[in-house]
This record gives sequence, structure tokens and C-alpha cells, in this order.
Amino acid sequence: MNFPGRGLAAGLAQLAGRLGRAVLPLCDRCQACRGLLPGTGGRLPVCPACAVELAPRLGGFCPRCGAFGTNAEAAPGLCLDCLRLGRVWDGFAFHGRYEGRLRELVLGFKFNSRLGQGRLLAGFLVEAWLRAAARSGDGAMDGGVPDVLVPIPLHPRRLVWRGFNQSLELARFAGRELGCAVCPGALARIRNTTPQSRLPGRERLTNLAGAFVGDPALVSGRHVLLIDDVMTTGATVETAVRSLRRAGAARVDVAVVAR
Repeated sequence: MNFPGRGLAAGLAQLAGRLGRAVLPLCDRCQACRGLLPGTGGRLPVCPACAVELAPRLGGFCPRCGAFGTNAEAAPGLCLDCLRLGRVWDGFAFHGRYEGRLRELVLGFKFNSRLGQGRLLAGFLVEAWLRAAARSGDGAMDGGVPDVLVPIPLHPRRLVWRGFNQSLELARFAGRELGCAVCPGALARIRNTTPQSRLPGRERLTNLAGAFVGDPALVSGRHVLLIDDVMTTGATVETAVRSLRRAGAARVDVAVVAR
């Protein structure tokens, strides 16, 4: 084998690099950090280190809204707000706290269009929903399999700017896992509001007033599972659920990746 103008070592190094690039895509890689997996992976293939960082929150939270308690080992129990005021949605599910590796994955998916990470996050969301469905009591998904998955919509201007709706992509991945139809047209965003992340909690509900409208033809009498990536104060989810209720939805559950 001749490598014109190059030494033998340089030529072999170049060839090895080409072979490496050809072979590496065939290897199992952690979907979080892209490192090689020690085995064949699993249903949600992540390496042991990332599996620890991305472990689901199984205790020490409110099952109705996901608010965190001080003891992560405690059994889920209703927070004071949910005991006193309740919530407009029926069931609730989330994977983990919005921090560390999970936050990095959400931001990478949301703002860098890393759809491979979106599949991983959707897997977390589905498993969170299945855990909640198996749990009895307040906040449980005891309404059975939903009729339709509905993503939190973006305003058309925001959609053009970002290029895709991360909640819709999560709903599509989740819909395939759960065998449920996805209906992005069931909820429309008719006001281009200020991003919630820029506002203090007390202004978030007023910012979203009149922002959503549900389609009765698509949700009336149906069991809806509302999908989003992150829930912080809950203002976006609450406003969206109220719009689905006004459109006649019989039951509205909520599932998010991070809280």
C-alpha cells in the first residue's frame, strides 16, 4: 500500500482513523455521554456512571405536582398546596429533578436539536408514566391508557425561531412506546408570550392568560395525557390543562421529564 508524499507511519495512522470512524457508529454508546457501553446496553442504554446521575426520583416528592420534600427516601406524599388547593389536572408523572446531567440533556435536546437525546428523555418520560400508572392513591394515573397524547404547543413564531417543538418530539417518541395517538392540533398557542423562564413566578400565570385554546372536536370526552419537557412553577401546564378542560376533555393527566 502506497501513501504518496507521506511516511508509512502517517499513512497507517490515517487508515486507522478511517477504519475507526467506520466502526465506531456500530458500537453501543451511552445515549447521555456518548461513551462506549461496557455491554450491549438495555432498553434505555446509558453507561453505569450516567445511570446513577439519571436515576429516577422514586421518593420524597408530591405525587400530584412533583414538589420535592427534604427526604428523598420518604414515600411520596401530598404537599400542603395540593392538600389545600388541589390541582386542575388529574394524574401527574415526572422522571427527576431538573439539575445535573438531566438538565444538560434537556437543554441539549431543546436548544441544539439533539434528537437522539430526545429519544432517551422520552424513554424516561414513558417509564415515569408507567410508574405513576402502577401507583395507587392521590396523583396516580388511574384513568387507564390515555386516548391521546397532546404536547404543549409553541407559538408559530417561536416554532420558526427554534425549528422544532421539543414537546411534540417527546410526545411522538412516547406515543410509539405507549401505542397512543399524538394530536398536536388538540391545543394551539394563540398568543406569542414572553418565555416563562424570564419571568418571576407571580407573573407567569398572567403572562399566559388566553395563550392556549383547545379543540373540542379532538379532545371532548377523551382522556388526554399532556406532555412537556420541564415543569417549574406549573403555570404553563395549569393554563394548558384549563384550556383542554374548557374544550371538553374528560380527564387530563400530565407527564414531564423534569421537575
